[in-house]
Amino acid sequence: MKVLLVKMSSMGDIVHALPAVDDAARRGVRFDWIVEEDYRALAARARGVDEVLPVAFRRWRHAPADGIKELLAVRRGLRARHYDVVLDAQGLIKSAIVAGWAGVGERVGFDASSARERLSALGNQRRVHVPGSDHAISRLRRLFAAALGYEFPDTEPVFHLGPPSTDVYAPDNAILLAHGTTWKTKLWPEGYWTDVARRAAAAGYTPILPWMDGERARAERIAAAVPEAWVCPSMDLADVLGLVENTRGVIGVDSGLVHFGAALGRPTVMLFGPTDHRLTGCHGPQARDLSAGLPCSPCRSRVCRRPDSARVSNGAAACLAAVAPDEAWTTLAAMMGRDGRVATVVK
Repeated sequence: MKVLLVKMSSMGDIVHALPAVDDAARRGVRFDWIVEEDYRALAARARGVDEVLPVAFRRWRHAPADGIKELLAVRRGLRARHYDVVLDAQGLIKSAIVAGWAGVGERVGFDASSARERLSALGNQRRVHVPGSDHAISRLRRLFAAALGYEFPDTEPVFHLGPPSTDVYAPDNAILLAHGTTWKTKLWPEGYWTDVARRAAAAGYTPILPWMDGERARAERIAAAVPEAWVCPSMDLADVLGLVENTRGVIGVDSGLVHFGAALGRPTVMLFGPTDHRLTGCHGPQARDLSAGLPCSPCRSRVCRRPDSARVSNGAAACLAAVAPDEAWTTLAAMMGRDGRVATVVK
């Protein structure tokens, strides 16, 4: 069976889809995967993926004239392809439109009560209901099973990834501090990152600080306070993924890099505030989610709605500021070895 998979973003969502793709690939399903161009290096490493078809909605919004030309070219290309099933695994109006560009193939996706945007279900010829209370990984595995005709596999999720496309240098005993996020309400206080970096350095590790646009200055301030820390050079996603694979552990906010670290089996601590770890927490053999459990959390909002006097603490939303750096480091250290000292890694 040949399937066109529409799951375009974000990076964390793509990581959550990997076990469902693996379930289907084990049963002989082959995929072409439509994904935002920034994430094609990740989708290309999944088992069962023959071709990654990039779109660029994020870039097209800023250059509409060129964007329309590229969009029409993508649409023409999809019209010429033939699939048994076109699977919208995103549940957005945008993804439903993209799925409709395919010329041949039964369109399958979430029903209205399961989709993130209810109207997206109108584009599906067959609609699948999945429980809204399930974790994103389970929701996708249920969707794929129902859409592609096999029983929901009641097994632990498998994040099968092919080898990295690049060999990236990382300092010895690197600990990745994933401080970046697109949500202001997901930011952890900068001083907390400095605290964790100091603790990692004192235990014999090298804190490494990746960054994207607008995040470099924060990384450099943390490194200035902790001389042992290492600010990553400018990297594309393929290089960043290779970097994560060469780390001993990961601490970060709810973001794609941290989900990827957990999926690789690295000791990983994910810090939660406005988002719900029960629905989007990291999964992996050595993954832990930490949250403060304030009455207003999780609010699932990009804007903090607490009273002004209680909204921000130490440069972050109160829900994230309530997760202490000591707890984050102690949790990671326990997974890596006694007292956080450098542990032997068997490959």
